[in-house]
Amino acid sequence: METEVHVPVGAPAVLKFAIYVDENDVIPGALALVGKLRPKWDVSQVKTKLFTDGITNKLVGCYLGNQMEDVVLVRVYGNKTELFVDRDNELKSFQVLQANGCAPKLYCTFQNGLCYEFMHGTALCPQSVREPTLFRLIATELARIHCIHAHNGCIPKPNLWVKMRKYMALISSEFTPEAKNTRIQKKVPPLETLEKEMVWMKEYLSELNSPTVLCHNDLLCKNIIYNEKEGWVKFIDYEYSGYNYQAFDIGNHFNEFAGVNEVDYSLYPDQSLQFQWLRTYLEACKRFTKKGGEVTDNEVQTLYVQVNKFSLASHFFWGFWALIQAKYSTIEFDFLGYSVLRFNQYFKMKPQVIVLQTPA
Repeated sequence: METEVHVPVGAPAVLKFAIYVDENDVIPGALALVGKLRPKWDVSQVKTKLFTDGITNKLVGCYLGNQMEDVVLVRVYGNKTELFVDRDNELKSFQVLQANGCAPKLYCTFQNGLCYEFMHGTALCPQSVREPTLFRLIATELARIHCIHAHNGCIPKPNLWVKMRKYMALISSEFTPEAKNTRIQKKVPPLETLEKEMVWMKEYLSELNSPTVLCHNDLLCKNIIYNEKEGWVKFIDYEYSGYNYQAFDIGNHFNEFAGVNEVDYSLYPDQSLQFQWLRTYLEACKRFTKKGGEVTDNEVQTLYVQVNKFSLASHFFWGFWALIQAKYSTIEFDFLGYSVLRFNQYFKMKPQVIVLQTPA
């Protein structure tokens, strides 16, 4: 398939264990996995640390001693996430990114999750992603990923519209007159309105000629790890990775400047910051593809227009996602309120971005 990520020939096989980890009591299952992955460890001495930032899955770190030098991360998939996350594609994306030095080591998969290497560093926040040193590192790392070829020779196609159509189909039952959730009926736009907007978006954005590249597709602040000592950033969590529009991946990241738990869209990067970010990104792309030449103002301006228009699709995508999560997730988070925020921002920004013109 043209949207499929292909693992490079010769990539190491991934261990698979027939172990199921209870998402409501992850420690016993996590320790069983550690016993398989680190047979020399005394499991009775293993310490655990539960990470609580994620709003899709449960994540626990397992280690010996006090230094956390060798940490096995055990990620347990959230309830019903298989409805909207392609786990096979996630695994392939992980393998591809690892093969290209852009991901931690993948240790194994198990029945409802995977284990991987802990990356030492700091998970970023909405304040740090706008710092010049850091946003230049982020722009460069995203360019590195966008320049990876992980297709089988055919021209890859973006997976955005297929995914959004699938999400809409999943939530359609919530919009029937019989649906009991009055909060959805009062605050979320009617299904007919969302359908109309999605048809318009696909036609409008597809004409912008944004290249299809290997994308992360979920570059929120907490998915960016900064190692200050070694001077690098790496991205984690590849559940939504795959072939998509270049401008979507960047526009989605810019939307994430607003944060997740306390969303503030006044933090969306202004034109000056975006121009610096995009120039750094384009310069890195030219280095990685060995095309050389100076980045022109025209190239920066064109990408700026594409990115801000595609940020609309990002709002829609995560608005749908949050509605599905509101129905199935066992994680404590106001998914419905988050969905309303994303759809409201879409309708607020639409008239502002459709007037943007690419340079002649």
